[in-house]
Amino acid sequence: MATIYLIRHGQASFGKENYDQLSPRGWEQGRVLGRWLAGKVTPSAVFGGNMERHRETVEAITSGYGDTLPDMQAVEGFNEFDHTQVVERLRPEWGDRDRMARDLAAFPKPARAFQQVFEEAMVRWVGGDYDDEYAETWGDFRKRVITALEQLIEYSDGGDTLVSTSGGPIAVIAQHLLQLSDRKALDMNSVIANTSVTRILHSEARRSLAVFNNYSHLEAEDVSLVTFR
Repeated sequence: MATIYLIRHGQASFGKENYDQLSPRGWEQGRVLGRWLAGKVTPSAVFGGNMERHRETVEAITSGYGDTLPDMQAVEGFNEFDHTQVVERLRPEWGDRDRMARDLAAFPKPARAFQQVFEEAMVRWVGGDYDDEYAETWGDFRKRVITALEQLIEYSDGGDTLVSTSGGPIAVIAQHLLQLSDRKALDMNSVIANTSVTRILHSEARRSLAVFNNYSHLEAEDVSLVTFR
């Protein structure tokens, strides 16, 4: 059976003007993963969403891998949903980044405060009662991710494949393969670590989730590298 390695991008730059780029820790996470993959996996193809953090994660992996990897082919279907819009539909005032920063700074743990708002916003988006407010509904997001997965499998040469993507697509694929509820998909999304590896096995019509959210490569080198946002 062939294997698809779904890799969540390295830690992005939360709180910075450009979120869509790796933090220094995110770059190191990618290099650690590259070292872990070396000698274990020889991918015949590398895919990724077309976001900057997806591309930079592949660059970091390649640096640690120590050998040439195939050029990454961008597939929009593996992009993350628009988390900014999802949050702003719940908190319109956070369209003003300075206002959001001030609001979060009032909490002892701003990152945790943001996470609580984010989770509430996700429940609103997934619930379907406000679909007309979103450029991409939860149902449309799920459909494009699964379509991208099936197209990748259809054109696979039978070799192993790396996919640099985000937590949302990984959770949706796991949900699809395990036939889980939307609520379970949200729960899975919240625990996916940066540069974790989720393995999908496929052969003809068969698709199986073999490993979910493995980040032992980070724990083995430096537990402080384990991050979830």
